[in-house]
Amino acid sequence: MAPETRLKTTLDNGLQVILQESHVAPVASFWIYYRVGSRNELPGTTGISHWVEHMLFKGTEQFPRGEFDRAVARAGGLFNGMTTQDWTTYFETFPADRIELALQVESDRMANAVFEPGEVESERTVILSEREGSENSYFYLLSEEVQAAAFQVHSYHHPIIGWKSDLQSLTREDLYRHYRTYYTPNNAVAVAVGDFDREQMLARIADFFGAIPRGPAVPPMRLVEPEQRAERRVVLRGRDRTGYLLLCFHAPAATHPDFFPLMVMDAVLGGAKGMGMLGGNANNRSNRLYQALVDRDLAVAVGSSYRPTVDPNLFSFYATLAPGVHHQQVEDALWAEIVRIQEQGVEAPELEKAIKQTRAQFVYSSESVTYQAYWLGFSEMVASIDWLDGWLDQLSAVTAADVQRVARQYFAPHRQTVGWYVPDDGSDAS
Repeated sequence: MAPETRLKTTLDNGLQVILQESHVAPVASFWIYYRVGSRNELPGTTGISHWVEHMLFKGTEQFPRGEFDRAVARAGGLFNGMTTQDWTTYFETFPADRIELALQVESDRMANAVFEPGEVESERTVILSEREGSENSYFYLLSEEVQAAAFQVHSYHHPIIGWKSDLQSLTREDLYRHYRTYYTPNNAVAVAVGDFDREQMLARIADFFGAIPRGPAVPPMRLVEPEQRAERRVVLRGRDRTGYLLLCFHAPAATHPDFFPLMVMDAVLGGAKGMGMLGGNANNRSNRLYQALVDRDLAVAVGSSYRPTVDPNLFSFYATLAPGVHHQQVEDALWAEIVRIQEQGVEAPELEKAIKQTRAQFVYSSESVTYQAYWLGFSEMVASIDWLDGWLDQLSAVTAADVQRVARQYFAPHRQTVGWYVPDDGSDAS
């Protein structure tokens, strides 16, 4: 991504704007990011950000329900929205000469979403069904239990989709108040990447968004997770005959100096991953965990996960047990790989491979204008554009000593939260 073709500014109403020209193809992508997610939710209103995201697809007076979908189809574009722990976003990618439709729709639903009561009730049913569908997976249930156990104070404790009792009790007024509080120009970042002149694009964004009044001051997020001082364990039982294991440790936020050494450690153990909008899964079998658990028939799947977030979050290991294997065998094997890095570090060729593969994943995940716009907005949400511009240099600067140091600092038995899913039909060795 070329900073020399970029423009960053803020409109008078507080809307941040990031524009980057890319004339490789006659297409453009427009994203609007809001600084709100499950991180901003309190007990009793969990899931409200995800629900509001759905409601903004329900239409306005200008674009009644379904009209925007048809307009996008006629223009040959694509669109979607998503809610995470830290942010919510909507995006459209169009032929460059039709990108103004995205500005028109996003400015309209920032100010004029209807929240018709019948649609609120209809969406309650949809979201409850979505949650109940996830509950059919014991791995999902275990993940939810472990996340809740790992965070005692911070709102990362809550699932993004929300607790069922909250979804049953939230009202149309709750949702509309949340919308008016957080989905405002002074809590948003507009990002466009593509085949346009950035000064002309800025003028068009100012035309569509500039008259929207500022919203109220966003409530400060004051919850800080205290240091974990004791091991926590969760044992979930159920009818699924496949055993799962999760092993999690608190790890720093994206802006912390140890973020990049931990990301390299993640690549060494579980394989390099793309962190773009479709990234996240490792794509090789040469990583340490695969060799230690899958190749030795302890697990049929294994991996690690560490992603950039606003506040400190979790570095996680996960495994799907092979038939007849005891959970403790898998937990011991995972710990053996952690201890191996703590005591022996990583060899230079392995470090070089992890960094090279992570750099490649970064490039793959930022190939198109859609992915580039995602990265720009995502980076501004969890850190800053400067963080993104320095991403490759900071990654490349990680040393073997850095990886060994963070392995010793963040991974200890008293810092772990462990989750076992154990089949209760007697088929598991646990």
